[in-house]
Amino acid sequence: MNPAIVALIIVLVIVFFIIISCIKIVPQAHAFVVERLGAYQGTWSVGLHMKAPFFDRIAKKVILKEQVADFPPQPVITKDNVTMRIDTVVFYQITDPKLYCYGVENPINAIANLTATTLRNVIGEMELDQTLTSREIINAKMRQSLDAATDPWGIKVNRVELKNIIPPPAINDAMEKQMKAERERREAVTRAEGEKKSAILVAEGNKQSAILNAEAEKQSAILRAEAQKEKMIREAEGQAEAIMRVQQATADGIRMIKEAGADDVVLQLKSLEALKEMSNGQATKIIVPSDLQGIATLATTFKEVSAK
Repeated sequence: MNPAIVALIIVLVIVFFIIISCIKIVPQAHAFVVERLGAYQGTWSVGLHMKAPFFDRIAKKVILKEQVADFPPQPVITKDNVTMRIDTVVFYQITDPKLYCYGVENPINAIANLTATTLRNVIGEMELDQTLTSREIINAKMRQSLDAATDPWGIKVNRVELKNIIPPPAINDAMEKQMKAERERREAVTRAEGEKKSAILVAEGNKQSAILNAEAEKQSAILRAEAQKEKMIREAEGQAEAIMRVQQATADGIRMIKEAGADDVVLQLKSLEALKEMSNGQATKIIVPSDLQGIATLATTFKEVSAK
């Protein structure tokens, strides 16, 4: 084969590989910072790109997704001179690849140091108890401070979280004793509240029972009184009816005597019978009629007539 042809083929192959090497594809959520002869040329976004061979180079490949940086515990001192260790987690996102590439050397290390110093400043203004109960406040202050400091680097700090707060062993022991005492106090309060509620319920039950018993006795007395009243009414009605019947019988007897044509003698005899009934030994006072002599003469005459 002609050496010239072979050389041409080799050159074409080399050119082909050079062209292939200059074709770059930027994936989703990524950006490439391109330099030409050492100077910033531009930022490639998602898609297919071609760089100039031997002049352009990709200075940095940047991830645009939100990222997490977990920093080791840092010693901090509170306002009341208690030393503790706190580790933080920072959620950040690159918003400007150019500033991220040229703004600061080793951005992650810069964020770690900035987080440590900011944390010391924030905790130094708070006491121990406030530090343990104010995580949200600490997180908000740190996020605000870090976001303002990292903005020239093309980084946006979305969230800052305190992962662990590690007090000294002596403080841990005191806190455990305090929590134990607090739990015992709450237990005693809960027990006392339970006993109080139980006593109240028992008293309420006794009260309701007494009220119900009194109401029952009242109703029973009312029913007994009503029954006694009904009984007395029935007895009075019976006596009245008996008296009415006796009076009716007496009236009927008198009417029958009158209808039979009885004269004054018979009527006077009936009066004597009534007088006899009145003097049957039970009466203590007897009213004698004024015409008793006439009645006696009439009785003698009636006896003589009967003897004939």
